[in-house]
Amino acid sequence: MEWTYVTPKKKEMVWTSKEMEVEEALIIAEDIEKTGRVKQLLFYDDRGVSWSKKELAKLMKKVETEPHDVIAYFDGGFDRQCKKAGVGVVVYYKQNGATFRMRANAQLDELQSNNEAEYAAFYFLLEQLEHLGVHHLPVVFRGDAHVVFHQLSGEWPVFSEEGGWVERIEQKMKRLGLSPIYEPIVRKENGEADQLATQALRGTMIRSTIQLERE
Repeated sequence: MEWTYVTPKKKEMVWTSKEMEVEEALIIAEDIEKTGRVKQLLFYDDRGVSWSKKELAKLMKKVETEPHDVIAYFDGGFDRQCKKAGVGVVVYYKQNGATFRMRANAQLDELQSNNEAEYAAFYFLLEQLEHLGVHHLPVVFRGDAHVVFHQLSGEWPVFSEEGGWVERIEQKMKRLGLSPIYEPIVRKENGEADQLATQALRGTMIRSTIQLERE
């Protein structure tokens, strides 16, 4: 937040705040305006785009009606004998003042390895986010396939086996306008998505959305 302050003698000073959540910034802005010393008040997002208080408040009202504060889990499993893969995803999100959980899985053919199944699971997750209407937002992605995160973030080289999946994932995220936040976790913290992937391999398909709580 950037605040241009005007003294009683008409001298101007520009103050810049630390990074904060939008809700907190709007509350502080209301208090600052009560001083009567505001010449200009601007808000900057993580892309450097500036917003007026009115524009930001309007944006937040729109965001509230759409899925936001998204945390998404994924997992993929591969059966070498039958050459089938199972993928499972779990998405937690907020919408209209309530918290929801969406679960989905699928059985896939024509994959060659467990590593490829993990990439397929991530892509399947992006498809579910698209169906939910998640776009132009930061999204926290969690999973125990650390190689996927390292390659998507550019920390590790991408080989030919994964290259096609990485390109498809990056293109899909770009179309949706997502800003990914990768948080690798251990397998025991990924139990929901792992169970869904296992159920898919056994032929049990699941798709459900439930409301968990209201704020």
